[in-house]
Formats: sequence, C-alpha cells, structure tokens
Amino acid sequence: MSKPTTVLYHLSRLILAVVFIYAGYIKAADPVAFAGQVANYQILPYAWNFLVAATLPYLELFSGVLLLLNQRVRPAVLVLFVLNLIFMVLLSYAAAKGLDIDCGCFKPDAESKTSPMQAFWRDAGLLLLMISTWMLRNRQAPPEEGLDG
Repeated sequence: MSKPTTVLYHLSRLILAVVFIYAGYIKAADPVAFAGQVANYQILPYAWNFLVAATLPYLELFSGVLLLLNQRVRPAVLVLFVLNLIFMVLLSYAAAKGLDIDCGCFKPDAESKTSPMQAFWRDAGLLLLMISTWMLRNRQAPPEEGLDG
C-alpha cells in the first residue's frame, strides 16, 4: 500500500477510535442521564431505554479500543457502521417529528444542545471514515496468522 493510503487508513481508524472511546466513556459514566436522552426520542418502551443506556456505551468503547489497537478492525467497523446507520435513522426521525432534543451522543447532560440535523451530518462524516477504514483495511499487508479478521 502506498504511504498516503497507509496514512489515510491509520488516520481514519484512529479518529474513529478516539471518537467512539470518548463517546462510550461519557455515556457509560452517567447511564441514567444517557437513558434520559434515549427516552427523548420517544421510540422505545421505558425499560428498554435503560437497556440501551447500559449496553450501547460498552459496544462503542469495545469497538473503539479494537480500532485503537488495530485488531479486529473490520468487525469493529461493521458494528460501528450498523450503530451509526441506526443513529442516523433516529436523528432523521427526530428532525422530521420536530423534536427539540439533544442527540445525546457525547454529553448526555450538556447545557448546549446538538440538534438532530447537526448530529446527522456529523454522523455522515463518521460514516465516510468508516467506509474509508473498511475499504483501506483490505489494502493492508496480510495480518499475521490469527491476529485480525
């Protein structure tokens, strides 16, 4: 792989890692506030908001750590890609419904809100990084036996 392609791969991977480790950590630190943000979307039954708040941050953290370590990159990107698509659908729903809510992505109890459309476009950028990381992973030198999928 050429040097610019290698740099782009690692830069994309590391940006995603930092973003999702941070997002997962913030949500895991205050699951009750995050459950409230999930409930604001008015989609899930009450108890499920807490289930999402208790599991989603750890999926993000785990996937981010795998990306940071450059291990199991494609499965980690796949998990984040699916989550990101779900987030984008929910953000579109919130915008279409006219919900004046914070997306809850990074600061569950923040005073300044990130509108659903701002979060949608940010997630679209993350989606491009995920696609880039996925595609460029194929161009990496073959991993040593048993290290990456």
